[in-house]
Amino acid sequence: MKMTATDPLPAIRRIDTDRGDLCGLEIVGHFTSNDLENAYGLLEAAYAQHEKVDLLVRIRHYEGFDWGAVFDESTVRGKAQALRHIRNYAVVGGPTWMRAVLAVFGPLTSIRTRHFDMADESKAWVWIGGSEKQPKN
Repeated sequence: MKMTATDPLPAIRRIDTDRGDLCGLEIVGHFTSNDLENAYGLLEAAYAQHEKVDLLVRIRHYEGFDWGAVFDESTVRGKAQALRHIRNYAVVGGPTWMRAVLAVFGPLTSIRTRHFDMADESKAWVWIGGSEKQPKN
C-alpha cells in the first residue's frame, strides 16, 4: 500500500546508517501492530543480507503502544527471528521503565543489550560501532 501526503507518518521509522549490518529504527509517539509489522519487515530485509545484525532503536516522544501489538502473531514471529539474528541491541531514550526491562530480560538472551539516555545518543552509536547517515542536501 502506497502512502499519500495526508497519511500520518509511521510511528516506527528507519534510520539510515553507515553499515549494512546495522539497522536503525526510530519510534516516535504511539505505535500499533501495523507499525511493529513494518519494523519487523525492515529487520527481515537486513537478515536477508546479513546473518547477524546490530540494532539501534531511538525512542522520542513516547506515547505508548496498542497492547494487541504485543500479542499479535506477526510480532511473536518477529521477536523469535530477532533472537536468531540480532547481535547487539542499543536503546536510546524512551520511558524510564525501559532501562529496568532491558536489565531484566537482556541477560536471558544471547543479544548484548544496553540502554542509553537520550542525552547519551552519541555514546550509543559508539557502543554499537556505527553512525547515522546524514541526509544529503
